[in-house]
Amino acid sequence: MAMLEVRNLGVTFATNDGTVTAVNGVNFALERGETLGIVGESGSGKSQLSFAIMGLLAANGTATGSVLFDGQELLNAPPKVINPLRAVKIAMVFQDPMTSLNPYMRVCDQMAEVLIHHKGMSKAHAMAECVRMLDAVKIPDAKGRFRLYPHEFSGGMRQRVMIAMALMCGPDLLIADEPTTALDVTVQAQIMSLLNALQKDFGMATILITHDLGVIAGFCRDVIVLYGGRIMEKAPVEPLFASPAHPYTRGLISAIPRVDTHGETLVTIPGTPPNMLRAPKGCPFAPRCAHAGDDCADSPAPLTQFAPGRLRACHRSLEELA
Repeated sequence: MAMLEVRNLGVTFATNDGTVTAVNGVNFALERGETLGIVGESGSGKSQLSFAIMGLLAANGTATGSVLFDGQELLNAPPKVINPLRAVKIAMVFQDPMTSLNPYMRVCDQMAEVLIHHKGMSKAHAMAECVRMLDAVKIPDAKGRFRLYPHEFSGGMRQRVMIAMALMCGPDLLIADEPTTALDVTVQAQIMSLLNALQKDFGMATILITHDLGVIAGFCRDVIVLYGGRIMEKAPVEPLFASPAHPYTRGLISAIPRVDTHGETLVTIPGTPPNMLRAPKGCPFAPRCAHAGDDCADSPAPLTQFAPGRLRACHRSLEELA
């Protein structure tokens, strides 16, 4: 049995305007030590998928399906079941460290709180562990800085603090939701290199959620391409980049700027993402797809295997897409 099994996961939100479908029938499994990337445009359902796994959906959210962690059901589990797993077995690095960290608390107190609550450590022992973890995430002069407030750190340093907090209890699974958002490319590279090294040191599985295919290419073993709450394609990273098998994946890869070309017009995917208040009956990408037919608008294509380890959800054959 895989460490994490997500089966037919659906997430909806009740709003004044109607029901919003954020995630629709997502399935995947993750083994210990593996790295899985989840990529897609804003609004594709990436973050809500992770919040459903963590039991952190908003009050108006409803999750259906199943999420098994080491055989234990997490979806809609009561607090007495899921709270002991958070931070200890499953941890999350949130998208915006400035809003995720409490601006009124020193960094050391926020970090120590995790160990005091989950591990029962004394405050002195927890503070010493905080310094060790800040050293581990390469914060210079950790002992001199760990009593500072979040606003006294740069954006990259705050993200390192968030990573340190997530790893305090040595989790088996780390979910990193857009960990490089709003960081410049140099700091992005440092953060991803740090995550890569820490994953090897801690032996944990990692789910990396991002809209940046370049980050996926350098960090993950497998990747899920999500659009309109559905999986469009799932494959190991190298074959996916070498021969993308879904029109949406091809569009995303074509839109990546290249450094070896000059003066060429940037490629874009025409149209806009679907309005999930009125979730499409068929393939969510059909209105933007040059290969779409009536069958695409009528029903979503099933996610089927077409090569070892590779799945796609498309009515068109690979020959038709050539």
